[in-house]
This record gives sequence, C-alpha cells and structure tokens, in this order.
Amino acid sequence: MREGSAIAPPIVPSGGVDRLAEGRSPASPARADGSTRLTSAIVALAAIGLLVVAWGLQPSEDGLGTHRQLGLPACGWIASADLPCPTCGMTTAFSHAAHGDLLSSFRSQPLGMLLALGTAIVAVAGVWTACTSSMLAPFLGAMLGPRLGWTLGVLLLVAWGWKILDHKGLLL
Repeated sequence: MREGSAIAPPIVPSGGVDRLAEGRSPASPARADGSTRLTSAIVALAAIGLLVVAWGLQPSEDGLGTHRQLGLPACGWIASADLPCPTCGMTTAFSHAAHGDLLSSFRSQPLGMLLALGTAIVAVAGVWTACTSSMLAPFLGAMLGPRLGWTLGVLLLVAWGWKILDHKGLLL
C-alpha cells in the first residue's frame, strides 16, 4: 500500500464509546436500561397524576383559591397581610392549563403555567422513554442543575410580583 492510501480506523467519540464495536451505527443513540425505564415510568405516572388532579378541579375565577377544593386552608398571607404568597395561584394555573386554557393559566400565575407545561413535557418524555427505551427522559433530566434552580428562583420572584400587582388591581 502506498502511504496515505490506507483506510483510517474509525474515530471513537470523546465519550469513549465505540458504537460500531457495539453493533450500532454512530448515529444510533444509546438505549435506556431497565432501571431508567422504570424510573421514567414512575415519574411519568406522578406527572400524569398531578395533571389529572388539576383537571378534576374547577379553576377559581378569582385566580386563586382553587387549592381549597383539595381540603387545604385559605391562604394565610392574604388573610394577615393582604398580600398573596409566592405560590399563590399555582393550583389555579395548573387547573386552567389542565383544561387547556393557557391564557387563563398565565393570568392566574405565570410560573404556574410554565410548571404545568413542564409537567406535561415530563409526562410525555417519561412515557416515551419507558415505552421505547429512548434516552429522552435522561437527556431532559440532565438539564436539571443549579442554573435551572436559579432560573426558577428568579421566575418565582417575578411571578410573585405579577401576583401582587394582580391582587392589588394594578394589572388589566
């Protein structure tokens, strides 16, 4: 053979997995193992359960108070300080979202709408991973971390500000 005419050996990805040696094409993604599939199914069932409960509730027209249908007490913050708590309107937002009314969900509690949508995504990804062995749920789970925590914290403060303005009648 002349120099430069030899076929180069396959390049192993940086993760060190030689998919060709495992009998998979380089484009073929890894498959979820049994415990990952079981965990995905459990998480999906929890998310679906949460959405089913939210769907079973009648969302409050006031944008808060839907949690009372679950046997929980009235919000102490509003009773004592005439201010909504940071999570005020979350149950109402979940209920509106579960009924498909995303605009009312957003108006009730913007972060609640985003969390309800996130819950639906988690449910779909969990079912998909459990049924197909795809790595969709672990991929989404890998996105969890400090950055997401800080982002949710900031969104909670912004949504709380929104709820305070709404409670005081300063929003349309």
